[in-house]
Amino acid sequence: MATATSAASTATTVAKAVRKVNFGFIALTDAASLIMAKELGYFEERSIDATITKQASWPATRDALQSGEIDAAHCLYAMPFSVATKIGGNGATDLKIAMILNNNGQAITLAKSLSDVGYGDLTKAKALLASSDAPELAMTFPGGTHDLWLRYWLAACGVDASTLKIGPVPPPQMVQNMTVGNVKGFCVGEPWNAAAVTQDIGFTTLATQDLWLNHPEKALVANEKFATEQEDSLRDVMAAILKASKWLDDPANRSAAADTLGTEQYVNAKPDDIRGRLTGVYDLGAGLGEKDFKGEQMQFFRDGQTNAPRRSYGIWALAQYQRLGLLTEAPDYTALVDSLILSDLYASVAEAEGIDVPDDDMAPFEVRLDGVTFDPAKPETEVARKISA
Repeated sequence: MATATSAASTATTVAKAVRKVNFGFIALTDAASLIMAKELGYFEERSIDATITKQASWPATRDALQSGEIDAAHCLYAMPFSVATKIGGNGATDLKIAMILNNNGQAITLAKSLSDVGYGDLTKAKALLASSDAPELAMTFPGGTHDLWLRYWLAACGVDASTLKIGPVPPPQMVQNMTVGNVKGFCVGEPWNAAAVTQDIGFTTLATQDLWLNHPEKALVANEKFATEQEDSLRDVMAAILKASKWLDDPANRSAAADTLGTEQYVNAKPDDIRGRLTGVYDLGAGLGEKDFKGEQMQFFRDGQTNAPRRSYGIWALAQYQRLGLLTEAPDYTALVDSLILSDLYASVAEAEGIDVPDDDMAPFEVRLDGVTFDPAKPETEVARKISA
């Protein structure tokens, strides 16, 4: 179980007036820290009256944030950058990244008929993707994380994404679209990759932790009004989610979390479809066997390593936009990351909760799939990397 907040902190928060906060989420396993903060009473401990509303899609989440219908959301960490660069929005910089919610735990799924590609084999994947019979693929939001993981995988295979059909599909609709043959491959969060396996229509060809270990995935994104006018409420929201994140990273709690997440009001999926990958053992499907990620599956806290919203993450996404053909010119990296990431706010909240803040905000890191070290101080080097034919 997560440790309780200090007596002094608890006494202070109990004395506060109750504040209403409206959250949005998509039906995905990685909404767990937001959902469990509600279910375990951690928002209530902080005098936050939380309403959590399921959103139909990522564009719907974006619109609800920008209109003020919701104050904050479980959100693709790259969405604020996609919106600001007009890849997936109106160019506004009003969506703020308060903290990262999870690492890892996404996947690329292909139709069972393509199982000869196997797991993690870029050579076999290239043979399929570069053929005249290349499958139509789906992701969840232009410029979002799943779009980036999919396009990065294609580039590592030596395939130009512009030669393929790639369209957006809401996460809960991925399996149905593959079932009826609209797409033969997709990148999405769990449990929808696992559901494709259990329904015997697809197999996992790559888990994203084998693309970039401990990559950022979802973030707590707040609209500008909430972040500026109700900063005290946002601080308490973040503290409650950090406590839930600790709870989730206790292996003893993962199975119970799967039962809660699976209910109709939340992910609305079989708990066993959630449980396997949440606890780290993946049935890859199509007779490929199991893969045990041994602590490299979806993570929510990692002693505070997960949650810090590093500027390097934003710079990496922006560099990929240009490298992978979503932008034709270099964005203003520094201005965008500084305007969208609430680094100082996170550091202040973490310090108040006794959580160490990593000192690697702009440190280079390795992307596992192709063994490339990304230096956020030199995004132009990444942009210049060619997609080998």
